Amino acid sequence: MAISVHPLTQAHAPAWDAFVLAHPGGTFFHRAGWAGVLESALGHRAHYAFTARDGVMTGVLPLGHMRSLFGNTLIAAPFCVYGGPLALDDASAAALRAHAIALMATTGAKLVEFRERGATAPGPGPGPGWVTRSDLYVTFRKPITADHDTNMKAIPRKQRAMVRKGIQNGLQASSERSIDPLYNVYAQSVRNLGTPVFGRKYFQALLDAFPDCSDVVTIRHHDTPVASVLNFYYRDEVLPYYGGGTAQARQLAANDFMYWSVMRNAVDRGCRLFDFGRSKLGTGAYDFKRNWGFTPEPLPYQYYLGPGATVPNLNPLNPKFRLFIAAWRRLPLPIANLLGPHIVRGLG
Repeated sequence: MAISVHPLTQAHAPAWDAFVLAHPGGTFFHRAGWAGVLESALGHRAHYAFTARDGVMTGVLPLGHMRSLFGNTLIAAPFCVYGGPLALDDASAAALRAHAIALMATTGAKLVEFRERGATAPGPGPGPGWVTRSDLYVTFRKPITADHDTNMKAIPRKQRAMVRKGIQNGLQASSERSIDPLYNVYAQSVRNLGTPVFGRKYFQALLDAFPDCSDVVTIRHHDTPVASVLNFYYRDEVLPYYGGGTAQARQLAANDFMYWSVMRNAVDRGCRLFDFGRSKLGTGAYDFKRNWGFTPEPLPYQYYLGPGATVPNLNPLNPKFRLFIAAWRRLPLPIANLLGPHIVRGLG
């Protein structure tokens, strides 16, 4: 039977998620719920598509159209660290790639970006016209055990001392579903780094889209939130995704204590793998994760470039963003929170 390509609808969402869960390359970021978040909270068009043969789903592609001052791109998946097509066979993988390329003409997109974590589709590779870059980003993933003491001892000595310092400072961790502490802490954290913040609507949309597999871990010192992180849970993995700390967090060791608290909570939920997420080589986040004993794994992102297009370089190490970052750090927090959501929605 011939392969056909179809748009994702609400009726197809359960089958889509079941396909992703069953596929060995499936990730939390392939889930159908991201399509609604992309459109409702960020104002971008979702072009999520799946292939079928004789009425049976054979592949999925979580594709979004990012059109902003920073470019015109089709990404699988926007605002996610992983994505790209998941397919059961060569024909389905080829059909999804061809579908993405065809959408370039109708959307005006200059390139297609697939955020692969590894081999997610069969076959020899992406095919003619595709460029693979494995030196832009890395991810950090590490097994954890059911025993808290074993996990503590697996943390390198210096970071383990920081976790214990947080304990000695009387920090308290709570797992909750309120975005208020998260947003207030995260907004301060990213402003201090020179990065625009998402709007509250985005964080609430994520909690609403994934109610059974997300939470917020907040660290308090004398009842005052000093660090907070939004976490996702998928299969037996935990993915702390959006997190940060106040200026006070560093001296209290609140960030280290926060990730230790996330790890403890995840173990109690049955998780056996800690996914520390994506970082750019040479950044502070990269060093922090390595200091926790995680080994970087290259992310082989794939690009189909239209005429004149180049591989995007939207990261803080890009020299052309230095003046912007320096100026953003000096903004009063209310102004940064007002302007940030309009800018960051275009970064993807």
